Amino acid sequence: MEKRATLIPEDKIAAIRRAVDLAEVVAETVTLRKAGKNLLGLCPFHAEKTPSFTVSPDKQIFHCFGCGAGGNVFSFLMRRDGLSFREAVRLLARRAGIEVPEGLPPKTARREGEAELLHRANRMAAEFYHERLCREPSAAAAREYLARRGVSDTAIAHFQLGYAPASWDALIAHMTRRGIGTAVLEKAGLVVPRKDGSGFYDRFRNRIVFPIRDEQSRVVAFGGRVLDASTPKYLNSPETPVYRKREVLYGFDRAREACRARGAAFIVEGYLDLIALHQRGIENAVATLGTALSLEQIHRLARFAGRLVLVYDSDEAGLRSARRCIDLFWKAHADFRRGDVFREEEADTQILVLPEGHDPDSFVGRHGAEAFLELARSRAMSLVAFLIEHAVRTHGLDTEGKIRIVHELTPSLREIDDPVARALYVQKLAERIGLAETVILERLKAPAPAASRPAVEAPAAAPSAVDRMEERIVAMMVQFPEILSEIDPEAVLAEFRDPELGAAGRAILDFGLERPDRLAELLGRLEEGPVRRRLAALALAEESWTRKGCLNLVARFLEIRRRQDEANELQKAIEKAERERNDAELQRLLLEKQHLARRRRQESRALLHGKSTEA
Repeated sequence: MEKRATLIPEDKIAAIRRAVDLAEVVAETVTLRKAGKNLLGLCPFHAEKTPSFTVSPDKQIFHCFGCGAGGNVFSFLMRRDGLSFREAVRLLARRAGIEVPEGLPPKTARREGEAELLHRANRMAAEFYHERLCREPSAAAAREYLARRGVSDTAIAHFQLGYAPASWDALIAHMTRRGIGTAVLEKAGLVVPRKDGSGFYDRFRNRIVFPIRDEQSRVVAFGGRVLDASTPKYLNSPETPVYRKREVLYGFDRAREACRARGAAFIVEGYLDLIALHQRGIENAVATLGTALSLEQIHRLARFAGRLVLVYDSDEAGLRSARRCIDLFWKAHADFRRGDVFREEEADTQILVLPEGHDPDSFVGRHGAEAFLELARSRAMSLVAFLIEHAVRTHGLDTEGKIRIVHELTPSLREIDDPVARALYVQKLAERIGLAETVILERLKAPAPAASRPAVEAPAAAPSAVDRMEERIVAMMVQFPEILSEIDPEAVLAEFRDPELGAAGRAILDFGLERPDRLAELLGRLEEGPVRRRLAALALAEESWTRKGCLNLVARFLEIRRRQDEANELQKAIEKAERERNDAELQRLLLEKQHLARRRRQESRALLHGKSTEA
């Protein structure tokens, strides 16, 4: 991630980025030739004979398809000349003839800086939305919805819940009368520029609004929930100078002391789930903001709680979220010598999967707070235990299922470097699937795939057609972001299997990419790594997108994932029929499985041989 130069205003950085042409800077080092819309040359960062270094003059980004280097004009200069971000900014500022202030004293910067203005705008917006919810006749449906969900008037006041009117400019008019112009509102993520350049409109309209606060209880962003069937169901503020989604947890300002006092923190996924827990006295609960839990959020929580319990629904989406969380810090951040402990802060990390059909809101609503706490005491699982249960649920316990389970878990078990922990988890797996420990141990002793890259790399397994659709959807999101308002991108990303692509898609949503020309700024905010490299590569793939093609792509992808989930449920039913020796039911289910398999093969062939006409 580019480290922001202290006290250089963001608007100055953006002005420099716009004023300097990346292609001109690159051409000082690299001979570039035209290749479609892009420019191509030999990479200056690694030795190559075939040009793979690509520059997009339109998007003002670069990417090398050989070594993976990528970013914007600042990244290029930093890598090429070994500069810090501050040095690169000042060098390019001189080139562009833009004066960069040397900086103000910290107290003056805090007093006069834009952060204070943005906090003021967010605070006033929260008051406006809250007032509308409490008093406006047009907010009756919002009040009724909250009442149906069991949200009390006390909780509405406590969390300052609000309502955004259906009008396109209600907030703009209100704030303008109070001296806050649209430039500030846009910077705060509260308004969106019209495509024709004729002005702005309110980002949140006809939605219940949840103010999001930082640790100092300052409003930094908002989440909005629809009251009708429109999409997306939830709409969140984009990232701003005062809001980084990866660093903020909903309700943390109110939960912090309870987490410290009780030594534990519950992490849920929804605003209303958190409110339901707080209403019933479980105040050591926080919520993520529509994306997977981040390491920054874990670090923040672990300072106050020695035990982190991640709470998930038992449906497929909930289990996938849990698996993504494990992937987040499995190798680098779990210390198995002391159990499943988050190494940096020595916090025990567990996963609680709720009973089928429940989310935290519905569970505490029906069974109460004490039942929830007892469930957490008795059923919260370690990371490895969850992986075992998830594999069993996914593959079943027939012969083929057991083979797949061992194959899936072998890499994770190999990563456990403590022999005692590994032996205990092998024993647990063996007991769960009814297999001798010696068989699993022999599998672990077999040579693992070489970690280093071979001189001649073997060809990777070809991705399935539906996996390639994930790649195309992220390419669509970054090249044609206008479509995001017409789909539910969070629901689409929840169906992704590729964690890197999922992270790339979530980065687009977290940033609030609304125009392709802001891609350089987005890449500048991402850490150097596979997600940034993949996003840069997809952004440079030349495709012609249409609204109809995008909607067709998303619809086909969701339908295929739905059928895959259907097949998983069918497999569970088959295993149940086998256990119960229900031959008639088993025969019916096997025929249904054959039918589903035939249909999936036909769809895969169609995807493999069909042309990309949808885009």
